[in-house]
Amino acid sequence: MKISTALTAVVVTAMLFAAAGCASDVPTTTQSGDPKGAGTGEQSKFFVQADYDREIALRTMTAQGPADKPWEQALDPKTVDTTKYKKAGPYHLCFSNAGVGNPWRQVGIKNMQAEVKLHPEIKTFTVADAESKDDKQISDITDLLGKGCDALIVSPNTTATLTPAVEQACAKVPVIVFDRGVNTKCPVTFINPIGGYAFGATGAEFLNEKVKAGGKILALRILPGVDVLETRWSAAKVAFDKSQLNVVGVEFTDGDPAKTKTIVTNYIQRFGNIDGIWMDAGATAVAAAEAFEDAGKPVPPLVGEDQQDFLKMWQDKKLTAISPTYPTFQWRTPVIAALKILNGEAVPSPWKLPQPTITQANLSQYVQPNMPPLHYAMCGCTTLPGYPETWGGK
Repeated sequence: MKISTALTAVVVTAMLFAAAGCASDVPTTTQSGDPKGAGTGEQSKFFVQADYDREIALRTMTAQGPADKPWEQALDPKTVDTTKYKKAGPYHLCFSNAGVGNPWRQVGIKNMQAEVKLHPEIKTFTVADAESKDDKQISDITDLLGKGCDALIVSPNTTATLTPAVEQACAKVPVIVFDRGVNTKCPVTFINPIGGYAFGATGAEFLNEKVKAGGKILALRILPGVDVLETRWSAAKVAFDKSQLNVVGVEFTDGDPAKTKTIVTNYIQRFGNIDGIWMDAGATAVAAAEAFEDAGKPVPPLVGEDQQDFLKMWQDKKLTAISPTYPTFQWRTPVIAALKILNGEAVPSPWKLPQPTITQANLSQYVQPNMPPLHYAMCGCTTLPGYPETWGGK
């Protein structure tokens, strides 16, 4: 996500990931040595053709489930039997959370807590916050297993390091993993939206449609080595390589708005103008757009996300934009899944949720002037108890 200086970590974690790395503030053509145009460079080691093909196909599939509740829907579901977990309530649900150190996760935990309130059969809901620390989350899971949890929900801080702890938990209680995965199939289900390939491809295809052949594209990434961010970029690379667009730079911003603005400004000065901006996470999209305004140039087509500050800027300034999303409504689904499992009902495994895209045609549905700038529109929370005040709205 983007997901720790205050601003950097906020954005970086918001996409739900943890990694390390940085890039210089000046154009460095990080993916290639060509000073006139970086190109897209080598394909990421994270790229898996079969996974890419599946995610691209899922974008056009019709989800099964209630039309007005995407958090209960599933794409191409394959269900698993859960009768062995059936037990009478009331229930004690437990949640091991990677952390809440960014707006995306703050919206998410509010969604989950409000979903719990909808179910009187949940007598106790115990949450452990790992504060984005692997060691703490491992300890948290061990501690939760001693508290009599009927089911355990886990949002892992990192994939490989948390895998043994999740396997330990699977031997004792039904486990539901969501958001980020683990390297084991022992959880009853893994819940998340379509994924990074779909996000990255959607943004790149939009630019190919809106930017003239030969147009100069600047790709802005958060950090290297983070799986979802890598798959977003690798899918965009596939689309750009098939296009007639000229990717002149691929730069890491660390999720820092000031750094983002500096990088974009430098590219405008270097190339005279930039014709399109692709981003693997849109939390600094406002900063990118402001760089063009500061340079006295029109904002070109760009890829953002569903944060209110960007959506409002898009609407107010009539930008040409698109917002792929990683919906925060996914935080509701693990609670629903846990109750189904404890009732012995079959659940999809994996449980792939829809991943809607905000376009000019539906933008007005998601601009919420009463909500904070860093609120995520795709929260699925407008009918939950306490909305909008609990989410910082008016």
